[in-house]
Amino acid sequence: MARLFVYGTLKGGQPNHYCMLDKSIGAAQLLATAVTTEKFPLVIAGEYNIPFLLNLPGQGHRVHGELYRVDERLLNFLDVLEDIPATYQRTLVMLTVEEWLGQADHEERSAAGGVTEAFVYSTTTYQLDWPSLPHYESYDSRGHHGLEYIRK
Repeated sequence: MARLFVYGTLKGGQPNHYCMLDKSIGAAQLLATAVTTEKFPLVIAGEYNIPFLLNLPGQGHRVHGELYRVDERLLNFLDVLEDIPATYQRTLVMLTVEEWLGQADHEERSAAGGVTEAFVYSTTTYQLDWPSLPHYESYDSRGHHGLEYIRK
């Protein structure tokens, strides 16, 4: 089992959250809501209005999302969905837990200072102008930004 931080279309209530629920793809357990300990630019870009976490630590905002425990089958499926390594790269990120939820075990809940580590889909393969796009703390496909996610 691996821990995965999701900040975009895989979060609850977002267009690709079905992947986290479909047991035929693999297993996922919601552990917590969390925020990155470092700032990153979270932008919405491309013709499909996709949220991208640019791997530029120290820029942007601390990004809010959800922390999951996922099995290897689901992680492999998501790697394909997220077009590893062409579009996204799976990297480790440090998170500050905002609220532990029902599925977290005692060991996870006792993480020092509520800080823990998880994989995240971020990218170093982006258009030159993307870092200058508006940065967001949290993503919602129907947010006030007016850039609704378009399924391919």
